[in-house]
Amino acid sequence: MSALLIENGVVYTADDAETVLPRGSILVVDDKIAALGAPETVAAAVAALAEPVRSELRTIDAARMMVLPGLINAHWHDMFAMGFPLRGALRPVSDRADEVAMFGGGGDMHKISGMFDSFDGLICGLTPDEGQAIAEYSMWTQLRGGVTTLGDAGSLNRPAALVAAARTLGIRFSATTWASDAICPPAADSFLRTRDADAVLSQLEELLKSCAQDESGRIRCRPSIAYVTNMTDELGRGFAELVERHDAGFVTHVGAVRNEPELMRKYYGATGVRRLHDLGLVTDRLMAAHCAFIDDEEQELLRAAGAHISHSPGKYGPSGESTLTETGVVPRLRRAGVAVSLSTDGASLPNAGMAEAMRAAWQMYNEMVADQTDVLPTDTLAMSTRIAAEGLRWSGEIGSLEVGKQADLVLIRTDDWRYLLNPRPLESFLWLGGSHDVDTVVVGGQVLLSGGGSVGVDVDELRERYLTALGSFTTRCLGVPAEVVGRILAGARR
Repeated sequence: MSALLIENGVVYTADDAETVLPRGSILVVDDKIAALGAPETVAAAVAALAEPVRSELRTIDAARMMVLPGLINAHWHDMFAMGFPLRGALRPVSDRADEVAMFGGGGDMHKISGMFDSFDGLICGLTPDEGQAIAEYSMWTQLRGGVTTLGDAGSLNRPAALVAAARTLGIRFSATTWASDAICPPAADSFLRTRDADAVLSQLEELLKSCAQDESGRIRCRPSIAYVTNMTDELGRGFAELVERHDAGFVTHVGAVRNEPELMRKYYGATGVRRLHDLGLVTDRLMAAHCAFIDDEEQELLRAAGAHISHSPGKYGPSGESTLTETGVVPRLRRAGVAVSLSTDGASLPNAGMAEAMRAAWQMYNEMVADQTDVLPTDTLAMSTRIAAEGLRWSGEIGSLEVGKQADLVLIRTDDWRYLLNPRPLESFLWLGGSHDVDTVVVGGQVLLSGGGSVGVDVDELRERYLTALGSFTTRCLGVPAEVVGRILAGARR
């Protein structure tokens, strides 16, 4: 047995009552929370420990710190293999000629559909070592921002490499595959099948079986489909059967951009949520990412089924999407009782983290209804912890600070000018803080980040392995000249 005591912090539990302890302590024994409450109460629990355990007790003084549950990013993509294209490293510092991206202007649906389908070939082009090196660095950026649990919603990487990277870093991870078997080509009236649905389903079932054998308790799997524009009926029905048979969750992107419904009606005969419903995929297992451009009937289908929505408000502006403000559907569904969690989505470079998503939700949801009480600071925390855990179907173990749950914790310093005289440090954090302010991260009682630095992982080596893997993949599979890649990487290393 091992024990860890975190004492004297402002503890936001994110439990159902959203309890806040102005001065609280937490005792962790092995991987679980053994006691939580006032320092005197927890001190009694410490005194009751067996002497060998008490003698090895580690203590973290959290005075002038916030203690939060580990942040849960349930809709995430590792896209770091694309660090050169996709508005990435190939752009000079003087480049101001931004163009409307494919998600902007309502969405270039043909381009989105084709690009998503092309990922399968790029994933196959990654070597296992490249995949793991890229995944470790991508996941590290999440851990550095306080994320203790990642829910993959389809990544440009090998699932086995992502699982291996999660194990190396020690975080919790829900794995999936990048699933697509169709595109919507321009100048056509119907979808074009691009691969065998059974082959896509077989790959996913292998991953489900592999993750089910994990004994750490930190690795899970849920099926996903890249986008409703990239799914035949055969694939959808097969996923519905797999989800039911394996008692798994399901995640997909739907209602993401303005032009999606029209394309779906033309190529598939029905809009996204209706198709998912007809295929048996709109249930309480569904995590629907984005969901802004859905009509009243589709909204009711989600609400009645108890489906979950994952929203990424920190990402939409830079990507050209109007997924929060144009329709106001997601905030309205949240007020109607639909479970809505926050997430980061994905990008080829570090983008807005969970702290930034929390700030965006706090500010923008409230601005849309002219009511600063619509989303409270503690609501944004719940959307990033307890509610996200429910969406991942992982709520019995993680998502809040409660006795008996896994000891996933984040500590944030509150001892500078930003917090002076504000008795509610979470509010100051949303005003002026961010991912970089995370000081300590604990997963299952194991300290993975301390003082903002990694414990047990050499970040310089992690970064070097990432740059090397990115360089070889970019030259070999993306066709960027080796001299260009070498020059840019040399600058990054300097």
